[in-house]
This record gives sequence, structure tokens and C-alpha cells, in this order.
Amino acid sequence: MDLLAVLDEAVATLKAPLGQADRDQGWTDVLRREFQEEISIRRSVLRRHGAGMVRHLRPRFDEWMEREGVRPGRLQHLVSDVQRRLMEARSTG
Repeated sequence: MDLLAVLDEAVATLKAPLGQADRDQGWTDVLRREFQEEISIRRSVLRRHGAGMVRHLRPRFDEWMEREGVRPGRLQHLVSDVQRRLMEARSTG
């Protein structure tokens, strides 16, 4: 799956309401919305300016989730995958 497709999927998933399991893992509606917006911004940058811009994107989602006390679960794995794929694209781009 290409990077933009991964970002599209992440934004769509993060737009959906939280389930109880998500809340139990430390997610709030505000936090979910903030992550959705940050990933959406990165997606827009890549769409508008091309894949070469990926080298300027430095996601620190893991640190942010840690500060917020997010525990492992579906959304944490999703956001971590986005970060990993952005970092991989930086190293190959």
C-alpha cells in the first residue's frame, strides 16, 4: 500500500467515533481529533507538493502518545504505523 493510501486510511479511521476499548487505552475525542488533523496535514502536504516533501516531515507521534498516556491498541498501532511509514519514506526518498 502506498503512503498516501495509508494516510487516507488513518484519517478515515481517526474520524470515526471512539469505542470503549479506545477510551480505555487513553484516547479522548480531543486527542483523536488532534492526531487526525496532524496526519491530514501531512497527507495534504504530500498531495500538494509531492513525495519529495516527506523528508521535511518529522512525525513524533510515538512521543506524543507516550506523553498522553496512550496504551497499546488499534489506534496506537495505526498511528505508530503511520509514523513508521513516514520515516521509511524519508529514508528511501
